[in-house]
Amino acid sequence: MAKQASNGDNQSAKPPPIPSPLRFSKFFQTNMRILVTGGAGFIGSHLVDKLMENEKNEVIVADNYFTGSKDNIRKWIGHPRFELIRHDVTETLLVEVDQIYHLACPASPIFYKYNPVKTIKTNVIGTLNMLGLAKRVGARILLTSTSEVYGDPLVHPQEESYCGNVNPIGVRSCYDEGKRVAETLMFDYHRQHGVEIRIARIFNTYGPRMNIDDGRVVSNFIAQAIRGEALTVQSPGTQTRSFCYVSDMVDGLMRLMEGDNTGPINIGNPGEFTMLELAENVKELINPDVKISMVENTPDDPRQRKPNITKAKELLGWEPKIKLRDGLPLMEEDFRSRLGVPSKK
Repeated sequence: MAKQASNGDNQSAKPPPIPSPLRFSKFFQTNMRILVTGGAGFIGSHLVDKLMENEKNEVIVADNYFTGSKDNIRKWIGHPRFELIRHDVTETLLVEVDQIYHLACPASPIFYKYNPVKTIKTNVIGTLNMLGLAKRVGARILLTSTSEVYGDPLVHPQEESYCGNVNPIGVRSCYDEGKRVAETLMFDYHRQHGVEIRIARIFNTYGPRMNIDDGRVVSNFIAQAIRGEALTVQSPGTQTRSFCYVSDMVDGLMRLMEGDNTGPINIGNPGEFTMLELAENVKELINPDVKISMVENTPDDPRQRKPNITKAKELLGWEPKIKLRDGLPLMEEDFRSRLGVPSKK
């Protein structure tokens, strides 16, 4: 039975539902069938790339393309071990799978504020549907939760036992509280029905395939620097974030899925930068001629964000490898090709 990584009560958990009889075949080892919801998105598509490297994996992607793009997974379309379904997770999905990576949800403020009701439906009804599927087919399910469950934290850095400081009625609450409810549902299905669960609380992630104008700070700064526009730092500029390169994030998620701990476990890079420091780095590495300008901040913007990754190190043997200054140029290269702006270097 899965071990608790932190503060969930595991005493009343039932044994897990029985997986497909194919898993117990004596003469023929079938492939691992893996569903990735949100698999056409930024992190999801990189996860799909890694999963497809293993010839024993069959990958099904379910995505409604609200923020994802078919371009991100174009190279796998037509592959015999890959299947793509246009599907909204707020509707029931009937597939036979062994593992579920549940990533589906808009994660950028621009998108989740555009349709907050849809965002909370995705987090609540979408997670209910995926848990119902996991229960029916005996699949293990991993939820990508978020550092936003900590809200505007009063504890720094944030460890998994911290319960957060969240505004339940703010403009970001559809995402923050939606993910908190999703975590609750995960543990209730685990305790009541024995579903094998894994919860990752992922912190700010960056890398190729991010939406260019999605409102997140790294993609904003890089797109602005490439276009020669001023880098717009939300005041006061001293608020901090920690940035994890996407390949490190995918490695952490896969280790959590394959390990024995339910979580929640923080997956993120503990290297902490103020927004002004990030802007200075982008300016230096990409376009030294751009200016930095201050703009008004959005409501409920957390002042500090830094993961305590002790549990990830101890339980998963995971820590990030790629430093911010090494990851930014890789993202710049991707953005330049998509924007059609060649480098002057």
